[in-house]
Formats: sequence, C-alpha cells, structure tokens
Amino acid sequence: MYRSIFKRLLDFSIALIALIVFSPIIVLAGLLLAIANRDNPFFIQKRPGLHGKIFNIIKFKTMNDEKGTDGNLLPDAQRLTAVGAFVRKTSMDEIPQLINVLIGDMSLIGPRPLLPQYLPLYNEDQQKRHDVRPGITGWAQVNGRNAISWRQKFEYDCWYVKNVSFLLDLKILSLTLKKVVKSEGISSSSSATMEAFNGHN
Repeated sequence: MYRSIFKRLLDFSIALIALIVFSPIIVLAGLLLAIANRDNPFFIQKRPGLHGKIFNIIKFKTMNDEKGTDGNLLPDAQRLTAVGAFVRKTSMDEIPQLINVLIGDMSLIGPRPLLPQYLPLYNEDQQKRHDVRPGITGWAQVNGRNAISWRQKFEYDCWYVKNVSFLLDLKILSLTLKKVVKSEGISSSSSATMEAFNGHN
C-alpha cells in the first residue's frame, strides 16, 4: 500500500511544501550561478526513470563550459566554479529536482537516476533499480554516495527496491540530512564527479 499509493502522495506533498520554503534559496542560488557560469544556472539532462522511461532531470549547474585550446571541455575539477563548489558541497544543486518529484518523474527516496547510455550495460539484477521511481537521495547515497564503487551502489539500489517501506524511507531521509550537514561522500576520491560506469567497475 505504501509503495503503490502513499509514497507518491507523500512525495507530491513534501515536494510542493519544500519548493515553497526553498524558493528564496532557489532564486538566490540561480542568480549567483548565472553570474559565475555566465550562462543558464540550470543543468538539464535526459535520465532514465521508472521502467527506464526517459525524462529531463533538473539540477543547478555547478560547472561552467570553459574549453581548452583543443576545443574540448576542460576537466570537471577545473570547470567547477567557487559558487558551484559551495552549492555542491551543501547539496543545494539537488533542490531543483523537487520539480521532477512534483510532476512524478522522481521520488524523494530511490536509486539515483543515471545516464541513458548505462542502460544496456546493466546486468539482470542491476536493471531492477528501475522498478521504482529514481530518487533525489537513496540507500546508496547514505552509504557512501560518490565515495563508493559502482558495484556497491547497484547492490544498495537493488536492496532498496526489494525493501521499500515508510520506515526505511524515513531512515534514509534522516541519514541524508546528517550527511548534508557533514558534507560526507560528495565526490569520489579521484575526481570532482564519479567516474563513468563501463559495465565492470
């Protein structure tokens, strides 16, 4: 009952209230990022959601589009602006995803939506992460986020899918708030963002 009905009702209600409460932060962060990036403050990208259906995820854009002499984008760490680093450290870059939750693309809690090109790389068990709506935070995020391997992430995701419950979501939400305060697991040990999944790592 919770998984099929009440989870969606809670997602909608909480996302609506949170968007209203955070609206001043969204406006301020958007203005600062627009100045820092000299561009659109929002990052919009296609991601697979429930049952692999593609949707547009909305986040704050924490990196600029500066390119090197070869015409290619500079490494992530070099494109991460000071404002973007703060926004990412405080997890404020995730706030716009409340819009995705409101319209039903995402849930507050669930496996993180990854890139569409990863879909054919998943094994049979890993594909099950799409049996629920993707989340702003999830079991993998409170157990390491970008600091753990892809294999570990998928194991946590699949475990969550099998054990969805109100109490588990409440626990994940509580642990997420704790990690946001401590800024734990924001980046992997080797880069500003997680390395790409290749089907084996």
